[in-house]
Amino acid sequence: MKNFNKAVFIFLGAFLFHSASYAQTISDTPPVGSIRTAAEWEEIQALVVTWRDYKSVLAEIIRYAQEECRVIVHCTNATTALSELTGTYGVPVGPNVTFKVQPSNTLWIRDYGANTAYINDVDSLFLVDWKYNRPSRIQDDTIPRGYARLLNVNLVQTTASPNLLIHTGGNFMSDGLGTAFSSNLVLDENPSQTETQINTIMLNYLGIDRYIKMETLPYDGIHHIDMHMKLLDEETLLIGQYPSGVSDGPQIEANMLYVIDNFNSVFDTPYKIIRIVQPPDDQNKYPSQNGDYLTYSNAVFVNKTVLLPLYEERYDTTALRIWRESLPGYRVVGINCDSIIPASGAIHCITQSVGVNDPLLITHQALHDTYDTQNNYTVTAAIQHRSGIAQAKLFYTVDTSLAFTEVPMVLLNSALNQWSAAIPAQAAGPPVFYFIQATSESGKSMVRPIAAPDGWWKFNVLDSGSVITFQNEVLDRLFQVGAFPNPSKGITCIPVNSDIPLKLELSVLDVTGRVVEVIGSGSMTAGEKRYYIHTETWAPGMYFIRAQTPFGSLIQKLVVR
Repeated sequence: MKNFNKAVFIFLGAFLFHSASYAQTISDTPPVGSIRTAAEWEEIQALVVTWRDYKSVLAEIIRYAQEECRVIVHCTNATTALSELTGTYGVPVGPNVTFKVQPSNTLWIRDYGANTAYINDVDSLFLVDWKYNRPSRIQDDTIPRGYARLLNVNLVQTTASPNLLIHTGGNFMSDGLGTAFSSNLVLDENPSQTETQINTIMLNYLGIDRYIKMETLPYDGIHHIDMHMKLLDEETLLIGQYPSGVSDGPQIEANMLYVIDNFNSVFDTPYKIIRIVQPPDDQNKYPSQNGDYLTYSNAVFVNKTVLLPLYEERYDTTALRIWRESLPGYRVVGINCDSIIPASGAIHCITQSVGVNDPLLITHQALHDTYDTQNNYTVTAAIQHRSGIAQAKLFYTVDTSLAFTEVPMVLLNSALNQWSAAIPAQAAGPPVFYFIQATSESGKSMVRPIAAPDGWWKFNVLDSGSVITFQNEVLDRLFQVGAFPNPSKGITCIPVNSDIPLKLELSVLDVTGRVVEVIGSGSMTAGEKRYYIHTETWAPGMYFIRAQTPFGSLIQKLVVR
């Protein structure tokens, strides 16, 4: 549209044409106050798409997304788009679908769309629009203004110096609590800004106070992280995996080692990594062989539904299983993306989300497996809504086919919005399933996980009689991967792995038993940690790496050249 002060909509179902005035503003100045960028798994009011190429894929997205939220379809002709959707692609179009007449250059709205953010965590929704990295696509770069006005949401832009930032949504993921991930493309495309200046812009406009950047991948021509990774929650990264040594596999692994070695989750726990295959294309070629860049991470959350790209059944079946096991209770819907993937994009690339106006935010670190059958299991959560929280409840069960038991949560700390309740001690046996429900003072109700009660967190109460076996398993896993390189002459990595938090002293001994170096001593969190030693000045010969724990000691050999 040439005139962005007015918009023409068709609300399908009622077929009403509407013209409106707006209180919405567009500004280059960052908002004042504490800012929080939403995570993609949070509640959304709308999914936005651009109706042009690859319409068979877009049609399936609209088919399922309209059951979860409003779908805004940017198009050049609403009557034609409606006819194509219902006639050509057989999509029943309901009242949740809105056609927005506005010109565009491409359908890659994840990249030129705007990101959801809030002032004071859960108040004052606004959208943040970067300068699109395709300057010739002028119409694309104006689309966020159109749907921001349609939804009457304020739009903030990073398009003017000194806060000019060129960026794309496919190269950005937020945990909803101040941490974000990108590839180094964001540095490469902003040569006039230092990394510190870029970080400052991200902090001022999006509230990102920890911006993790990774090396770009050699065979990914667009360098967008949504082609090989996905944040599933605050602690979990879904990572694409190639066969050993194939295509971008080595760089993806190096990037993940960098993240694991240098950053914990917002809960100060190691990130949980879930692997999912990056399959070859229909010619059995990988990107390093000039094949298409197939990916199962390029999916989108639409409230309780996940829309997942599919390609070939022998790989799709496993991908669907991994997603469904990782997100119990969600409806995971596969959409064939064979037509679009040669263009280096899939479902996440052609959708953009807009968060709700009044989020009820529940932040909780899931309970881990335990051997404790005597003490209650405390569940704490930070729960926020702009009107305040009237009540919160914890629901638990050991059998999801039966009713959940309800326990009221109590406000522990009003400054931290922290609520708590306890699940009674359980005997070893079936897993314990639980979820949290909260109601705001204004009457809004929300659950976490968002798919509850069909979705839940779970933990196992393990048999205390198997503690000895458990202790042996802990020791066996400590050095699951040996030190490398071995033989060594220089920097050497010592991976240590534990399923539980552990007191650990890691040291190097020579053949006489003398301690050459204490590598680390203290508490180790559960997960994998990598320690490093420098052997350049050590005398050649045999050494021993010793791990001392409350369960005993473990030794591995190290040869220094």
